Amino acid sequence: MGNITVVGAGTMGRGIAFACALENLPVVVQDINKETLEDGKQYIEEQFQKSVQKGKITEEEAMIRRGNIHYSISMEEAVQNADLVIEAVLEIMELKVKIFKELDKHAPKHAILATNTSTMSPTEIAAQTNRPNQCIALHFFNPVPKMKLIEVICGLETSEETIEKSFQFGKRIGKECVRINEFPGFAVSRMNCHIGNEAMNMLMEGVGSVEDIDKAMKLGLNHPMGPLELADLVGLDTRLRNMEYLHQTLGEKYRPCPILTKYVKAGHLGKKTGRGFYNYS
Repeated sequence: MGNITVVGAGTMGRGIAFACALENLPVVVQDINKETLEDGKQYIEEQFQKSVQKGKITEEEAMIRRGNIHYSISMEEAVQNADLVIEAVLEIMELKVKIFKELDKHAPKHAILATNTSTMSPTEIAAQTNRPNQCIALHFFNPVPKMKLIEVICGLETSEETIEKSFQFGKRIGKECVRINEFPGFAVSRMNCHIGNEAMNMLMEGVGSVEDIDKAMKLGLNHPMGPLELADLVGLDTRLRNMEYLHQTLGEKYRPCPILTKYVKAGHLGKKTGRGFYNYS
């Protein structure tokens, strides 16, 4: 796993890239949108500065690690030397399938292809390639630099060698890995989406305010963040896509709360737009 390529420079992609770079791994960050790529570059630079300020690395070490990161809008160029490619784009199956077909075409034959999906089937995505045994889901959590867990989700044809290498990669960047057999929502997203959706139903029913529902979960169950605060952080549009997929695959108990659909239609997508269940302006 000497060379890592991250496809998608959004919230998750840039976080994954920084986590790799911080551990001195060569990383290429690819995105077709120049503005998103530039935003990702700025985020990574800010994270390096914070790491230096907190004493995690020296300024000299930060300079060396910066030199290990490259940015590209070309998929073919970005993956040409990759040992591991991590796709981190929107939770849209058609988009992921399209990207994996391109990755299969351009990445070296030995390269592992991973999707950062939080709910979708790595088996279905892998089936569009000529290397399903080398495809896997590596589900990172937001914010990636702080969150210690990677869910390693095995598709139907994922090889033991691919799983073992994925665990080695996780350890290399300081993460803990858990092995999960594929099922819609995996482990964390399946439970988390259900909790968040129930919190939204409670809000809609007038059980409590946003602040009090979140405080109850934080102080009563020792959750570090309330479910509504977390939904805002993830992005309400992303949460809605996840809920729609889980509703389709797991049934009625995952039907998205109407208030979630309403907020997304209004463009209130959470922290990234300045307004969701909380007002960030």
